[in-house]
Amino acid sequence: MNKNEYVPFLSEIKGVKKHTEIEYTFTMDYDGPVRPGQFFEVSLPRYGEAPISVSGIGQGTIDFTIRKVGKVTGEVFEQYIGNRLFLRGPYGNGFDVSAYCGGELVIVAGGTGLSPVRGVVEHFYENPSETEGLTVITGFKSPQDVLFKEDLAKWPEKMKLIVTVDKAEGSETYPEGLVTAYIPDLTIRDFDSAKAIVVGPPMMMKFSVEALLERGFKEKNIWISQERKMCCGIGKCGHCKIGDSYVCLDGPVFNYTKGKELID
Repeated sequence: MNKNEYVPFLSEIKGVKKHTEIEYTFTMDYDGPVRPGQFFEVSLPRYGEAPISVSGIGQGTIDFTIRKVGKVTGEVFEQYIGNRLFLRGPYGNGFDVSAYCGGELVIVAGGTGLSPVRGVVEHFYENPSETEGLTVITGFKSPQDVLFKEDLAKWPEKMKLIVTVDKAEGSETYPEGLVTAYIPDLTIRDFDSAKAIVVGPPMMMKFSVEALLERGFKEKNIWISQERKMCCGIGKCGHCKIGDSYVCLDGPVFNYTKGKELID
């Protein structure tokens, strides 16, 4: 009998970490293959489901950093205590960390775009010898919107980390400015092997990629994540179809040589 791909499974909530008033990380029970950048459909009966990227991978667990922005995510925030959630997945291709080994790696993330690449950063934090150097540039709207503060405190031990905010609001902890302002000053020894990942709002990704190309990065060495418009997760509804590509199947992670064609 063929498995019904729409049927989810129950997963116990192992822990919850509050970042902001509308952004929590849920650690869920899960033991199976998964890559950073892949996503699951997270659901509650009677309320529907929402595609959520994996923001962390542990021993028998996965993390979802969920933002309270709609009906489903709102109910998750209201009902999570001592409960379980329905999941189905993982879906999409995710980030293959082996593709970023051997050369220098630059990761540029805007806001919640840090969530899907957090697993990549954590991998190279634990295995720093696999790259020739890692630089992470991440930006948020304000100091109150900064995510993963515990990670941001430890990451500089093994990589170069730049955290910026659009408006500092009097805070001296983070510099004010856009992530693109730091790309021209990147020190890259070998652009033939240097690689970059860019994840965030569409306009932020557009200008960040342009800045990386101007700096000398090759298109084939840049990856982006197109997470907008995903719905069913299995290429049936057509909601995420752009041209001949289904973001939920062919992505959400794309090499820029392909991703640059995904204009809708």
